[in-house]
Amino acid sequence: MSIFTDYGKLLILLVGCMLAVALIVDPLLAAIVLRRNPYPLVFRCLRESGVTAFFTRSSAANIPVNMELCEKLGMDPEMYAVSIPLGATINMDGAAITIAVMSLAAANTVGIQVSFATALILAFIATLAACGASGVAGGSLLLIPMACSLFGVNADVAMQVVAVGFIIGVVQDSVETALNSSGDVMFAATAEYAQWKKQGKSLPTFLGGDTKLDI
Repeated sequence: MSIFTDYGKLLILLVGCMLAVALIVDPLLAAIVLRRNPYPLVFRCLRESGVTAFFTRSSAANIPVNMELCEKLGMDPEMYAVSIPLGATINMDGAAITIAVMSLAAANTVGIQVSFATALILAFIATLAACGASGVAGGSLLLIPMACSLFGVNADVAMQVVAVGFIIGVVQDSVETALNSSGDVMFAATAEYAQWKKQGKSLPTFLGGDTKLDI
């Protein structure tokens, strides 16, 4: 039973990191740009985009849902017609978390000590690698061996970690996709609403402005 406990700890760590990004890091970035409480937008994106993405486990499959949500948020079609498909390809913060955490788990398994500087390099590599992750279920897991090579972890151990990823992927990959997909809309909306402010246009009512939207 201990092996299931270890899997559970790893899963809790992964999901916890993703929730921290979704509920703390991303809203903080939006708040800095908009200088407003971002949580009405954050929760709207999580509810209408994240929930669907959780069950489809595919950022690509969730593009139509995100496009419809962008329309409801009053965004410019010419803008979100580019940003949403692009985000489904390169906005992979959940994938970056998976690659980094699973690679550190592999290093810990073989007894490799990871310095803070090396961990920072791993975070950078994982972020870049995540941009190349396919928008389908389990796409990020296949990039773990590349990140593991940074620590000198051999391919056999790295692929065992990938196998573990597929075991816990029912939950991990679902949460990862929800984070990725909801973030696509949230950051696209944040960028557009920031442009509204520069143009002197009022923000939507749910962000404290006067513009009424079909929500």
